[in-house]
Amino acid sequence: MNYTIDIVKKEAVELLGQLISIPSFSKEEKEVANHLQQWITDRGMECKRLMNNIYATHSTFDPSKPTIVLNSHHDTVKPVNGYTKDPYLPIIEDGKLFGLGSNDAGGSLASLIASFVYFSQQAPLAFNLCLIASAEEEISGKNGVELVLNDADFQNHLKGSSIIGAIVGEPTRMQMAVAERGLMVLDGVAKGQAGHAAREEGLNAIHLAIQDIEAINAIEFKKVSELTGKTTAKVTVIETENKAHNVIPSNCRFVVDVRVNELYHFEEVVEMIKQVVQAELQPRSFRLRSTMIALDHPIVKAGLALGIPYYGSPTTSDKALMHFPALKMGPGNSARSHTADEFIFIEEIEQGIEGYIRLLETIQPTS
Repeated sequence: MNYTIDIVKKEAVELLGQLISIPSFSKEEKEVANHLQQWITDRGMECKRLMNNIYATHSTFDPSKPTIVLNSHHDTVKPVNGYTKDPYLPIIEDGKLFGLGSNDAGGSLASLIASFVYFSQQAPLAFNLCLIASAEEEISGKNGVELVLNDADFQNHLKGSSIIGAIVGEPTRMQMAVAERGLMVLDGVAKGQAGHAAREEGLNAIHLAIQDIEAINAIEFKKVSELTGKTTAKVTVIETENKAHNVIPSNCRFVVDVRVNELYHFEEVVEMIKQVVQAELQPRSFRLRSTMIALDHPIVKAGLALGIPYYGSPTTSDKALMHFPALKMGPGNSARSHTADEFIFIEEIEQGIEGYIRLLETIQPTS
């Protein structure tokens, strides 16, 4: 088949409908990975698999050229309350394709795959393309894109070609998200003393936790980024193991969602929070650090030449797990992610494909 832009647009919409119909919660992506692997193989691309991650290159792959990664994820969150449509039934109404994962990030994934297929029949670019359809993005899992990038077989597949950058598909309205705030989750435990509620005995751990929560909420992170804004720390969960109404709880656990701009180190923020609380605090991980791709990177320069605006993103993606510069960019709107009756406009998918193709054709890697 001759994969013209019109044909790959049509196939992208069809593929996204197929992906919507296959439940693919994080860590449960086997069936959708099977489908993607077969779909890409059927179009003549060399396709490899690592757990539920799929990666592919063109037959014209040249180890003497650098490589740009095209990445998006195929896992989804579970449907939120409030759906009026079947989340697994792809329906097109009023130019919108409805379904779970259609916007985040199925539209980006289908558009990147379509662009990858399109370039399989074009004159070779000044760089190789490597497609990675990854798992576990929604939970920042360790068996997603991070697993692929550190895998020896994947590295051997590149035959010595160096990765100079990536385009990470997420709904950004096809604007360039050049920076992201990092994500750090802290587990806190306020420790009191158990007692009988009727006799006003003990030291109520809930009261201690509330004092700590108020102190966290009052922290002022003074370094504000022009791209990603403020660093924020918000308590999102609070609980005790005690279920009896007449017992003063001795422990109260809470969770702090911390979004860190590129002006702070995670360790610095942890110490700032520890200074104002009595509770024990333990970071779950420092993996998802803030990232930024330079404005003079060839991918961004190409976007600027095309008049594409750039901004800093408050949300975190697989971009945070890449050890090379990465630009987050894709069709759809982040505000629709994880909402009931999720959808993406068909026109957004088509414009996404056109935008990716123009961007890739404009990139001039430095020597």
